[in-house]
Amino acid sequence: MLCYNCVMKRRWTLLVGLLFCATAFPVTPGEAAANLEKTLRSLHSLQARFEQLYFSMSVTDPLREKGDLFLEKPGRMRWQYKSPQEKVFLYSGGILQVYLPEDNQLTRSRVPPEAYESDILGIFLGVKSFGDLYTIEDTHFPTDSARVRQVKLTPKEEGDYSHILLEIDDKTWLLRRVIFFEWAGNKREFLFSQIRTNVSLSPATFGLKVPPDCEIIDDTGPRKR
Repeated sequence: MLCYNCVMKRRWTLLVGLLFCATAFPVTPGEAAANLEKTLRSLHSLQARFEQLYFSMSVTDPLREKGDLFLEKPGRMRWQYKSPQEKVFLYSGGILQVYLPEDNQLTRSRVPPEAYESDILGIFLGVKSFGDLYTIEDTHFPTDSARVRQVKLTPKEEGDYSHILLEIDDKTWLLRRVIFFEWAGNKREFLFSQIRTNVSLSPATFGLKVPPDCEIIDDTGPRKR
């Protein structure tokens, strides 16, 4: 007959094993993507710091840019670049305005439908579900973050990118990092930090004042068929 202590020891070992299994296997890639999607759709505003890197096959060191991101639902977004060159990307109502103070130039253009589906705009605006646009898989790539869920998105229809990697905070289910891989071998990477949600944003955040002598290129007219 087994002694009482032996039985309790085995039960304790079994319990620890079950707890380990529960923590060793996190949510599935599809669940992680769905949690991110749900979180982005539930908030009404977001503010964050971002760092953008562009890796080119022809250049050793990536182009590195930094700035602030402001998002307000249902469809306004401002990317305020601060270094190495000041510039503003302002999205509202399907129109993207790009202001380059150094060139004293403002460009207005309509955002094409494919940008909503496969670019950073589409991810934050949540126009379409990840499951509708991508094959969602598990993946692992180098990271400095301890509590994140990494997911690979492969477009179901061929576009500008072969695949996209997401790094999602597994506590807040907010995006910490996203990498877009182009077919030519180049890649764009975004890193997000100091994320604040449901903050009060001034209406001026989504306004844009330019000098009177600023060159304006307006390409928002009707699309030619």
